[in-house]
Amino acid sequence: MKTGGSRVRAKDRRAAGDGLYARRVARYFDVHPASPQQRAIVQIAGIVRAGGVIAYPTDSCYALGCQLGNRDGNARIRSIRHLDERHHLTLVCRDFAQLGQFVHVSNRVFRAVRAVTPGSYTFILPATRDVPRRLQHPGKKTVGVRIPRHAVTQALLAELGEPLVSSTLLLPGQEEPMTQGWEIAEQLGHAVDAVIDCGDCGTEPTTVIDFSQEEPEILRRGAGDTSGFE
Repeated sequence: MKTGGSRVRAKDRRAAGDGLYARRVARYFDVHPASPQQRAIVQIAGIVRAGGVIAYPTDSCYALGCQLGNRDGNARIRSIRHLDERHHLTLVCRDFAQLGQFVHVSNRVFRAVRAVTPGSYTFILPATRDVPRRLQHPGKKTVGVRIPRHAVTQALLAELGEPLVSSTLLLPGQEEPMTQGWEIAEQLGHAVDAVIDCGDCGTEPTTVIDFSQEEPEILRRGAGDTSGFE
């Protein structure tokens, strides 16, 4: 892995799983995992603001992301992963102040969430009015939120000043997410607008805890320890 600058890979391939030919050209960024280059972060944020979908690292595994108000990006993420509207997409937030704008959090839930974040957890909570309806579960009016620990993700969120709408980069038919940026660029360079490579970030997705009811429910066991919620 290189740790300076960025380079462009232009590949025309068939879209994963849907057989549609695309002419999108993904930018490929080599970014240092602990000290991300600000110039690269600014360029990536610009792609997101321009309506792009990115593949980026987190503290659990790679994810797909787009801007909060990007309706087309939302649809593209669902199309890449073959997800229906009942699958929660996640708002990846920089900190608790940002998270609190988008979900209702009681004092009890706040203490439980605070104890394990930032980290490899996604929490399902009632959405506020600031969450677009298309991102809310159609029946429960909930949304997934998380605060990651990864330095690159945090730098990007700081530059954007708003959450990323995200989903784990797990393609149809795959049992585990891809772990290398170059591998993602080879397979999805036609389907996304940027790929951030900063080395292997693991294959375990986040642990998902549903706090929308009176008692917490573990929906998925992943990278985060569940002992505090059982």
